[in-house]
Amino acid sequence: MSAKIKIKLVRSPICTPEKHKVIVRALGLRKINQVVERPDDANFRGMVAKIPHLLAIVK
Repeated sequence: MSAKIKIKLVRSPICTPEKHKVIVRALGLRKINQVVERPDDANFRGMVAKIPHLLAIVK
């Protein structure tokens, strides 16, 4: 069984650079306070590390 992480969008990406908006959409996040579950691997951890001011890891 592979590990999963839950990622929550806590701030709006409206006034952020285009690269940040692309990362938010690639994670599958559309609305504030939306939570998605993704595999806990280096790809998704790297995406989260690029925009920590917009996201939160939910337990």
